[in-house]
Amino acid sequence: MSIFSRMADIINSNLNSMLDKAEDPQKMIRLIIQEMEETLVEVRSSSARVIADKKTAQRRLERVQSEVDDWEAKAKLAISKGREDLARAALAEKHAVAEEIAAVEQELGALDEHLDHLNDEIGQLQQKLNDAKAKQKAMMMRAKTVSSRLKVKRQVHREALDDAFAKFEHFERRMDHIEGQVDAMDLGRDGKPGLATEIEDLVNDEKVNDELARLKAEMSAKTDTESR
Repeated sequence: MSIFSRMADIINSNLNSMLDKAEDPQKMIRLIIQEMEETLVEVRSSSARVIADKKTAQRRLERVQSEVDDWEAKAKLAISKGREDLARAALAEKHAVAEEIAAVEQELGALDEHLDHLNDEIGQLQQKLNDAKAKQKAMMMRAKTVSSRLKVKRQVHREALDDAFAKFEHFERRMDHIEGQVDAMDLGRDGKPGLATEIEDLVNDEKVNDELARLKAEMSAKTDTESR
């Protein structure tokens, strides 16, 4: 593919469409920017060669114009000396050289047109390159933002889990304390308890059982809420 066809493809391409279809948009835009930069370097090199050719043609035109002036001066000299034959010959040479002037001027016109075309396409390509770099910067900022948001969400979830585990551990400690109170009531009871003591133990056991049931209900409700 020639440099000019590549440049035309890039200028006419839809950057957003290319990125939407790419499996890895960031990799694709890096390749696009690399291609644009390489093409831009080649186009500028071509422009430099055309400018050099134009300068060469301009020097040749100046030289030929000088020859035309020189032959005309010789024709005038021949006329002044009465040598019309030499004057005719000098004018014939002048006309031959003048034809070369027309060819050089035509070449300069073509070079100017070529340069204008290159300058126009370089401008379009540079704009495309700027757009691609802006797109790349936006994609990098978006990726950074998404990464930060994901990090924050993970941290929030971690804190929520830690809080849930802490509350569960707190309930376990309360249950351990209550069960310890129950076990402590049985300490030192070697003999058979009296009727009043047994009745009092039944009342205390009922209170403890009620509190145990209440705590278990609270824990069960808390666990159901957190699992939803």
